[in-house]
Amino acid sequence: MGNILIIVIITVDAALDTTMYFFIHNLSVIVTCFTLVMVPKMLVNLLARSKTISFVGFGAQMYFFFFFGSTECFLISLMAYDRYVAICNPLHYPDIMNRRACFQLAGASWFSGFPVATVQTTWIFSLPFCGPNQVNHFFCDSPPVLELACADTSLFEIEALTATVLFILFPFLLILVSYVRIIITILRMPSEEGRHKAFSTCSSHLVVVTLFYGTASSTYFRPKSSYSPDIKKLISLSYTVVTPMLNPIIYSLRNKDVKSALRRTLSRKLFLEKM
Repeated sequence: MGNILIIVIITVDAALDTTMYFFIHNLSVIVTCFTLVMVPKMLVNLLARSKTISFVGFGAQMYFFFFFGSTECFLISLMAYDRYVAICNPLHYPDIMNRRACFQLAGASWFSGFPVATVQTTWIFSLPFCGPNQVNHFFCDSPPVLELACADTSLFEIEALTATVLFILFPFLLILVSYVRIIITILRMPSEEGRHKAFSTCSSHLVVVTLFYGTASSTYFRPKSSYSPDIKKLISLSYTVVTPMLNPIIYSLRNKDVKSALRRTLSRKLFLEKM
């Protein structure tokens, strides 16, 4: 609900028609779709006695989980690059991050989800499953599904590790390099007010990066036996449900522009209702 509110506010308020909010708008769309892939079925399973999912539904949930997860990784790294250009090259910022470049970068982020989702899902569904058909998880993720395969999955695990490096670790390294340069630039600023203002534009994104990568890396960079199934479920719950719920709070409570836009949107709504 909170992410949908951010989407609406950024869409209707002209004051938020900037590069930073363009990427936040895309992130909110991705997070909303990511949540819709997971949460409805999870709630149904909590309330219903029969915790089943169709074969098609199983494949669709896995595919879109990979798709939106990969897209989010690259978009978060683009947001770090946007902050890097804004703080380290402010005079060239309008030229580098122009509208065309923003659409191209956002489009590339969305496109990046297709290859990993297609390869991962197709490969998993090509494996033979001759044992039980009960997945010990609350959504269709690859590690618990691989445990049901009755064939050697080492080749797939190598491919999955390669995909993890390309679609999780590589964007994280881009974020790390961007923030190292940002911190160096901020520390060189002569005024304390300038340093505080520059850091405040990055703080929300840093929190999102920490939450997302901290929990996701615990799942996909650990060997199978590192955690018990219940701990794995708890970690997965944090990046599939908790982090998306926190995103609107992170981007609104510390952001005067968003709060001002929300007040303007509500004022316009109340004014129209009185007419």
